[in-house]
Amino acid sequence: MARQVCIIGGGVIGLASAYALVRAGHEVVVIDARDTLGTETSFANGGQLSYRYVAPLADAGVPLQAIGWLLRGDSPLKLRPRLDPQQWRWMAAFIGACRGSVNQRNAAHLLRLASLSQGILQQWRDDRLEGFDWRRNGKLVTFRNANNFERARSKVSAVQQQVLSAADCLRLEPTLAGADFVGGIYTPNEEVADCHAFCLRLAARLEASGRCRFVLGRKVTGIRHAEGAVQAIELGGEVMPVEHLVLAAGHRSAELGLPGLALPLYPLKGYSLSVPIGPRHQAPSVSITDYDRKIVYARIGEQLRVAAMVDIVGFDAGLEPKRLALIKRQALETFPMAGDYDRALEWAGMRPATPTGVPLIGASPYRNLWLNLGHGALGFTLACGSGQLLAELIGQRNPSIDMQGLTPRCA
Repeated sequence: MARQVCIIGGGVIGLASAYALVRAGHEVVVIDARDTLGTETSFANGGQLSYRYVAPLADAGVPLQAIGWLLRGDSPLKLRPRLDPQQWRWMAAFIGACRGSVNQRNAAHLLRLASLSQGILQQWRDDRLEGFDWRRNGKLVTFRNANNFERARSKVSAVQQQVLSAADCLRLEPTLAGADFVGGIYTPNEEVADCHAFCLRLAARLEASGRCRFVLGRKVTGIRHAEGAVQAIELGGEVMPVEHLVLAAGHRSAELGLPGLALPLYPLKGYSLSVPIGPRHQAPSVSITDYDRKIVYARIGEQLRVAAMVDIVGFDAGLEPKRLALIKRQALETFPMAGDYDRALEWAGMRPATPTGVPLIGASPYRNLWLNLGHGALGFTLACGSGQLLAELIGQRNPSIDMQGLTPRCA
């Protein structure tokens, strides 16, 4: 039975949800406060489709490690405490999730979802969804610290990952010649793509389907509800009735909170540089994650995307020159010939995260209100699988994977 579904949020999560719903035969409206699609957190993220590296940030030892980071001038983590109960509640829950057993359990949930997401993207690509610089180029996690390398290699899956010496890393990716890495872990089946271009391709397909329309430049100012169901959304002075409603507006979804719906979301601010690659440059072909500096490098078409930082600083998405300068300096040290750093596009985005690192996908306390939220830094990686699950649940079909650990915990 076809459903009428309204989605709040025109980023990669909202658009992937819309695409999965339309493919399943439903009618969709996508609403976004911006005039353009995919231009906030989805615009210039890291670009790595990292299906095997999905362990949550919350883990045993992280709070102590974070204290050490905060004392460094070149820390990948920045905390600016605010007089904001939402920030403190989120941080308290995050610390509560920093246990090894909790991390392992949540990592298993994310790995299950990531595997589904990779398969769904492959299905969509088989259906000729293209034009977003997708490549299966593999991912190499490199280590500068020998102790960190030894800990990581002890957890390697022999089937999907390879432990490489420093010399092996250099043979795989010659542009690493000037960096002081002691070894790495290589996963051949990881992928890379342009998230913003992916959003635009989804939007074009949706528009051509005749089953989706877009309402852009209109902010949702309220949600009307009665008797355990949502009835309509308010767009300023306009009221739009809804049959089913999906919240996929990232951390801003919390602003639309309803009685009995407490969304455990907080934005983790990240930064990126999009560095043009010219004929004389030597950029890495394999995606690189510099484990100790927490920086990722991904060649997307003719640009090198350099992304880093976890800043817990509130809701200001503005560029911070010192953080961007640090990323640029460290990138130049590692890959000095990778591109024209002087012409790099600078960007900052607010990654909507739950304390556990596991997203909220599925039903809410309201019988026709659905959630697809809280993917943190893994939004692009998990978008296709999350959208598919949401479409199956709304269509009253059995989900493709076990939903344990993924269902909303927000009542």
